[in-house]
Amino acid sequence: MSQQNPAPYGTPPPPPPTAEQLAAYPVYRPIVTYTLIGICVAVYLIQMATQTLLGVDLPAALGVKANNLIEQGQVWRLFTPIFLHGYILHVAFNMYALFNLGPTLEKFYGRWRFLALFLISGFAGNVLSFMFSPYQSLGSSTAIFGLLGAEGVLIYQNRELFGNIARRALSQVVFFAVINLVIGLTPGARIDNWGHIGGLLGGLLFAWFGGPLLQKQGLFPPYSLANARSQREVILAGVGVGALFSFLTIAVIFMRGG
Repeated sequence: MSQQNPAPYGTPPPPPPTAEQLAAYPVYRPIVTYTLIGICVAVYLIQMATQTLLGVDLPAALGVKANNLIEQGQVWRLFTPIFLHGYILHVAFNMYALFNLGPTLEKFYGRWRFLALFLISGFAGNVLSFMFSPYQSLGSSTAIFGLLGAEGVLIYQNRELFGNIARRALSQVVFFAVINLVIGLTPGARIDNWGHIGGLLGGLLFAWFGGPLLQKQGLFPPYSLANARSQREVILAGVGVGALFSFLTIAVIFMRGG
């Protein structure tokens, strides 16, 4: 999430182990991931077009995270920054990270659960930014940090299934998250670290209570994988995390208005 400049992502960690060594998993097309990338790129092109033709970045003007406008009731600004970007490198880095993280997570989560993870993470990041950062900001890195947290939870909660490579993959996820948070603390970086932290927390919470719990099925290899997490648990996780950050938003608006 950038306040003005693009977030300088490092190289994303490799996707978490797919457990292909242990189970045969169906071929999956990450439609939601590619759709989200397409939306972000299309919105950025509209931003560039309005900037050129009208002299103002109209989508950003209508959707950037701006605390004073959120306090006036424009709460959609806690979601719309997810699809807005400030510069070509900003959108390029974020889409590269989404392209690396999204397909594997969507494969294990399924399309609708993955979409919920992305939106809840982005919302949580913008809420924490609204709480602690006075600056305007935009960018999908709030949601991407949530995906990063969810990847870590996926590996940890299914570490017995993934075997020896789980610890190495988890270490890479933690390293990548820490490095990018440290970059955000660099003087002059102008990166909204509160948004990143909020997205990470939102993704961790949703993934911990609603992420896939994988089980092997079958007596002989190749095994199949089944998700033991019920749809009811996923819905409760989504509603719970969404309600938590909604409550924080309402509380902050009330306190500032008072």
